[in-house]
Amino acid sequence: MTEPTPADAPDTETFTSRRHRITAGGRSLDYSAGAGTVIVRDDEHRPLASVFYTSYIADREEGAPVRPVTFLFNGGPGSASLWLNIGGFGPKRTPTNTPLATPPAPYASGDNPHTLLTASDLVFIDAPGTGYSRLLGDATPAELWGVDQDVAAFAKAITRWLTITNNWNAPRFLFGESYGTTRAASLVHRLQNQGLDFNGVVLLSTVLNWGESNLGGPREYINLLPSYAATAWYHGKVRTAHTALEPLLVDAREFAQGPFAEALLRGDLLPTDLEDAVAERMSALVGLDADYLKKHHFRIGMEQYRYALLADEGRVIGRFDTRFTAEHQYVVGNGSHDPATDDAATAGVNSAHLSTYRAHLADDIGFTSELHYRHLHNMPISRAWDWTHKAPGVDAPQLVPDVSIDLSAAVRRNPNLKVFVMGGYYDLATPFFGPEVDVAHLYLAPSLRENIRFTFYESGHMTFVDERAVERMKSDLDDFYRDATTHG
Repeated sequence: MTEPTPADAPDTETFTSRRHRITAGGRSLDYSAGAGTVIVRDDEHRPLASVFYTSYIADREEGAPVRPVTFLFNGGPGSASLWLNIGGFGPKRTPTNTPLATPPAPYASGDNPHTLLTASDLVFIDAPGTGYSRLLGDATPAELWGVDQDVAAFAKAITRWLTITNNWNAPRFLFGESYGTTRAASLVHRLQNQGLDFNGVVLLSTVLNWGESNLGGPREYINLLPSYAATAWYHGKVRTAHTALEPLLVDAREFAQGPFAEALLRGDLLPTDLEDAVAERMSALVGLDADYLKKHHFRIGMEQYRYALLADEGRVIGRFDTRFTAEHQYVVGNGSHDPATDDAATAGVNSAHLSTYRAHLADDIGFTSELHYRHLHNMPISRAWDWTHKAPGVDAPQLVPDVSIDLSAAVRRNPNLKVFVMGGYYDLATPFFGPEVDVAHLYLAPSLRENIRFTFYESGHMTFVDERAVERMKSDLDDFYRDATTHG
């Protein structure tokens, strides 16, 4: 084991590790758990950032195939990647009380029976400015905090890690969550154009087309409606004849794409009889009064719905997992709030994950730092974020990104690339219907369309924190990795 070097040492790449054994998936694995940094540099070799990562590398059995390596990251922009690690698929995991708030410390944490280490080596990367990753020297936020700048930095960090570890011939995967899916869709295109084809990309809680999905246009409300229906179902507010969630969501999707979309597009030209019919049907699906829906012209935003659904109970539902509830209002005061923390779902797991991850670094890896670990640094970073994006084959920069174009180009360039879109029904931050609609508009050949699979779970944004969902997710991921590494 190497001795840890301070993470803030300029121009210095560090690494420390310890050996462990875990029993998961019916077998025992010996592995090295490590924490380190790689230096990201510009084309003139000037250091831009020290990028922190935690890695888990299992011993390869004699005669066994080369193990895949997966690069995992959360989103924000401005979130570190402890959530996917200690909350989801690292070799150590901290269960929570989801969908109820988890009590304060001490927390139960131990070997993770659902770890993805059984299928792949794992490298969790903290974006520049998050976690222990820091900008270096005279580098400015404008050089790293933006859609394309961020992708360039991650491409260099991954390439550098492959160089340091000589893992060039390992099957390669990306695993992004939330804004990390936006990053992953563009990143796989960039890396493949640089000569690094990938076996697979996992997109969890996906947002690809920011322009149509997040700026108040019709698509935003269309994407949200099936998630509203799932939420209303969970809280007993649906007024339909459905006896199970899945058939309800089939109807909600059809309604969202059909009569609801027409009503949004026709605006004040919508005849009164059709307006009444849409209002009654929408009311039955989403649990809000028909007159209330007509008053707001069917445009019910996420925050509005969070406060309206259980208003008669004086409660607000979660943004990231609508099964969570809190007292109405969740935050006292009428000023602006951090959307990542002004949420009962985040509050319900935040402390458990941060506390046990910090303990994991010290106790299991032997890594400490004088730096503050920025688990959520999204307010400073998102305010400075450059949202413009140069999409492949589009001459003018997009003012906000549509990386479904990048994903389409990546799949067309590499017909063996597999994509797995996952998510939770109770997530309003990245509604599950959004990527279904986006992928339907890629117009891929049938053979390529088959490379993209979808699975959604009765959980929220961080789908994996639900104890029932994570077991299913691990089984589905095992199948995906098996398919993505089997050719011929």
